[in-house]
Amino acid sequence: MINYIYSDENGYHFSSSSNSLQDLDGKEVLCVDLESPSFEEKSIVEEYFDITFLSWHKAEEIESSSRYSESGEVVRANSNFMRVIDGKFGYTPVSFILKDKILFAYHSEKTNGFYQVYERLVGQPSMDATGWYVFLTLLDVRIDFDADLIEFVGREINAISQRIRFKQELEERLILEIAKLQEATMLLRENIVDKQRVISSILKSRRFPEDDKAQLRMLLKDAGSLIDHTAFSFERLDFLQSTLMGLIDLDQNKIIKIFTVVTVIFSPPTLIASMYGMNFRFMPELTWEFGYPFCIFLMISSSLLTLVYFRRKKWL
Repeated sequence: MINYIYSDENGYHFSSSSNSLQDLDGKEVLCVDLESPSFEEKSIVEEYFDITFLSWHKAEEIESSSRYSESGEVVRANSNFMRVIDGKFGYTPVSFILKDKILFAYHSEKTNGFYQVYERLVGQPSMDATGWYVFLTLLDVRIDFDADLIEFVGREINAISQRIRFKQELEERLILEIAKLQEATMLLRENIVDKQRVISSILKSRRFPEDDKAQLRMLLKDAGSLIDHTAFSFERLDFLQSTLMGLIDLDQNKIIKIFTVVTVIFSPPTLIASMYGMNFRFMPELTWEFGYPFCIFLMISSSLLTLVYFRRKKWL
């Protein structure tokens, strides 16, 4: 699918096309977004605008330190966009090309952001926007989305904290939930650092409009704040994990303590029962009328005395 943002005398527009860009003739194109394009769709855009996209394999192999490059009149940038599917965090690599004040985006999966950029443009009809502005606004939208995800993780951490505080459940499932949030936080941090590096590279570029450098610095500052927030989330998750493991150990110790006490309490009766089961020929209680009740009395008394002794020692 090919999505594009363009402007004419009636303002800004967002459209989609599967195999033709003839509708763009005579219009000022700001952004062309290739969402999971077929080979034919990719070829149409490359031929119409005289550009070349990297393959999926090459786009994914680009090192984080080389995510921004300039060559002639073409600026290339690569970044990862976070996505959440069925509660699982992941990211989609997105390749950008800036040429002739037009932003081209190329990605294998659906991502949010481009339509939000269009909505911002509609809210500012008098703005003379270009592909540079679309790219800058897209970074802003994606950083806001990352912030929303961090807030979501924070709410999940609060929920787990409440469950641990009130001891609603102390089991393996809760440990797995904490591990899942730790992984999500790591992905968020990597994603934000990735954008931070792209923005830093743009700030060093002489091609980017100087009027927008101030906003880029604000985005860089926002990204830094989000990184600090992820570090705080890591600390909270580590604390919750340590607390949970401590509580689980306490519960296990209580269970072990109960079994130990039960074993010790029943040791004297077992000794007495064993003693009377020796069947010596000369054992006075064997011929005594009250021998059996006396044996039972000794067994119960020994258990009770052991239990009283444990309580006085405050071992129970």
